[in-house]
Amino acid sequence: MKLDAALLPLDVASSGEQAHAFESQGFDGVLSFESAHDPFLPLALAAQRTERVELMTAVAIAFARNPMVCAYLANDLQEISRGRFILGLGSQIRPHIERRFGERWSRPNARMREFVLALRAIFDAWSGSAPLDFRGEFYRHTLMPPFFNPGANPYGRPPIYLAGFGAAMVRVAGEVADGWFVHPVHSPDFVRAVALPALQQGLAAAGRPRSDFAIAAQTIVMIGNDDAEVARARQAAKAQIAFYGSTPAYKVFLEHHGWGDLQPALNRMSKEGRWGEMVALVSEEMLDVIGVSGTPAAAGAALRRRNVFATRTSLVLYNEAGPEAVVELLRAARQAGREEAPDGEPVGGG
Repeated sequence: MKLDAALLPLDVASSGEQAHAFESQGFDGVLSFESAHDPFLPLALAAQRTERVELMTAVAIAFARNPMVCAYLANDLQEISRGRFILGLGSQIRPHIERRFGERWSRPNARMREFVLALRAIFDAWSGSAPLDFRGEFYRHTLMPPFFNPGANPYGRPPIYLAGFGAAMVRVAGEVADGWFVHPVHSPDFVRAVALPALQQGLAAAGRPRSDFAIAAQTIVMIGNDDAEVARARQAAKAQIAFYGSTPAYKVFLEHHGWGDLQPALNRMSKEGRWGEMVALVSEEMLDVIGVSGTPAAAGAALRRRNVFATRTSLVLYNEAGPEAVVELLRAARQAGREEAPDGEPVGGG
């Protein structure tokens, strides 16, 4: 299992230095996400300061852009990074697409499927394997003069991962993408019971084996050197879980674990601006189901045992133990990965 770190979005200019530090600590990948800054630009800086780690958007909002824009960005980052880029895409939710980005929202699962197919058609045109003639329900790309064609990428096409929470979007990922980003609000039980069957349906529809597909689990990890530090890390993570829990799309997960009544309560409180009170509704049991916590060594071992279904794990890290603890965390996770997986499940590579 590969282990990835997230760039902090507070200072885009330091993205290169951050990525270099993560590579030095032993991470396998570095991701950026779309929040207060564009997710692509930090990875361009990171590519200049790293040599080994894979660089991925986790995720860029597809519906805020179009396939041609994403194709150019992905192609350039694949070349700048010398073949280390992974294009991670997500749909976001309707209010953000319509009211923040000013774009159209409709039938997100069908639209995302077509978005990826359009991307592949554009890459085909650039590689010379087919003329550009994509005519879909949502996107149309039929013009590519030589002046605007970058040609075949010397490092190949970047893999495309999709973020999906509901079963329908996970099926789309299995059908048309190269990998699936698992949302931080998940549990191994939910993944096995709800998501993996949907993923297998998508793979079967495309006639692809599971072995050719990557699963990247974004996981909340809370570490400290003692009980007091671990408690602080856990308290900080509660705010993120409360924020996600307020979104109706994640109610299916809460219902799966018997917490369905919590979602409308959190949603109502978020609209009233009662963010501090929302944190109090996230129980210790929820923290233990959604993430892992403890000393760096204990959390690292628990992380590997928890994410046996994943090819790679991206850390959503709440670290009260200090920067040096990260190396210990990675070491423990890799040591646990050398042990036999529980229940006879295959362990991801890396």
